[in-house]
Amino acid sequence: MRPLTQDLSIYNKFNFENPPVGVKFLLTRPEGIEQIDKTLPFCEMIKEAQRREAPFYFTKENENCVGSIVLGMEEMLPFVEGGLVGPELEIYQEARANNKIYQYTPKFKKGVVNYVVFSRLDKLSFEPDLLIITATPSQAEIVMRAMSYSTGELWDPKLTPVLGCAWLYAHPFLNGKVNYMITGMTFGMKAKQSFEEGWILISIPYNWIPTITQNLKEIKWVLPSYAEGREKFLKREEAIFKKLEQDTQNP
Repeated sequence: MRPLTQDLSIYNKFNFENPPVGVKFLLTRPEGIEQIDKTLPFCEMIKEAQRREAPFYFTKENENCVGSIVLGMEEMLPFVEGGLVGPELEIYQEARANNKIYQYTPKFKKGVVNYVVFSRLDKLSFEPDLLIITATPSQAEIVMRAMSYSTGELWDPKLTPVLGCAWLYAHPFLNGKVNYMITGMTFGMKAKQSFEEGWILISIPYNWIPTITQNLKEIKWVLPSYAEGREKFLKREEAIFKKLEQDTQNP
């Protein structure tokens, strides 16, 4: 794994209740990192990393949900892909509705990922493929605004009622898109009580980490418009519009 060269200390300024987590997808076994000593769903590996003092990796033997399928470590069972599970769990009306999600749910090709490494930010020693942040809505607004600040990039979250891990891990990495979701909105995480409801999980792929990190150093985290109150903001907004209208009418 390539050693960490980026300065990610700006994220410490948030004082997140749960630290950001770096994730790495590997074909070969990582050196100097221990394998996790339990089985967990793929989505819960984030919480495990936040609790642990040292990084860890897992393989398909350590994953006890559908994460190994998303990672291409195992094949999807025919009755799962056929959509029979969803109606049994009363998530979908019938198999055709459940089956449809597999037409666009992202997953890794078979055999490409054999190991996945997790490390919380303060123990991160490698360049991550994903940086996953557990944020409040106010913290998430700052991170997402930093993405758009210099790029104008569209916020384009993707999610299905099930297979939340596919959208948290596979989609950002495979498509190079920042994605986010609200905990409590996907079936598996809610049924297993993996997270408290209402957190924003932001998954930042490696190609976006430098831009967002740099912009976080430049932007105003709390905009004046957020701090001045509704009435003052409305008056200032009106004054700005009048000024700009005059400036553009009388160049």
